[in-house]
Amino acid sequence: MIEDDLELAQIITEYLASYDIEVTNTDSPYNGLSMLNLKDYKLLILDLTLPEIDGLELIPKIRKKSNIPIIISSARDDILDKVMGLERGADDYLPKPYNPRELQARIKAILKRIVPIVDKNEDAKKSDFLLKEDDIQIYFKKQLLTLTLAEFDILKLMIQRNGAVVAREDFIYASDHIEDDSSLKNIDVMISRIRNKISKIDDTKTIIKSVRGIGYQLL
Repeated sequence: MIEDDLELAQIITEYLASYDIEVTNTDSPYNGLSMLNLKDYKLLILDLTLPEIDGLELIPKIRKKSNIPIIISSARDDILDKVMGLERGADDYLPKPYNPRELQARIKAILKRIVPIVDKNEDAKKSDFLLKEDDIQIYFKKQLLTLTLAEFDILKLMIQRNGAVVAREDFIYASDHIEDDSSLKNIDVMISRIRNKISKIDDTKTIIKSVRGIGYQLL
């Protein structure tokens, strides 16, 4: 957690501990950024009004080095702050003041959605796809997939999540090529197109699984 209100940080830390959630807090955004290199944290709770650098400016710096889920926890209730935070890579926005129970519920929901399912064939699954992010290219079984920019963003996110379930809303937030007001049905259509392109290379098994009520999972 990156929070400069130390009293609030202590309250949250003690409350989440009762749910067996261990919290490490720092009031320095740059220190928090460097801490991501030291330990495999599962989730980040981020305040926006911080010393040294604003939280909205920190999010892109985090995203350059980590796909860690981010919950913004902020007293700023301007809709533009919320929109900018989500567009820059945050996963959720929780305005202060809030009940710590709601924070715990949101943490649980996000982690349930993104924690990878470990499988003995994980290495084999990884080898099916080759992501060349700088070239905006994705290969499946050594064959280049012809994708639109939006389709590339969708498949890239599933590859990066490495077997975790990805919510439909996450595809919208994570892509610069999908309109923010796109319906979730549009995501379903693009997933269908990606499936068709993959099936032209290998139609013997399901590669993208639908997870009812949530989103999709790369198998």
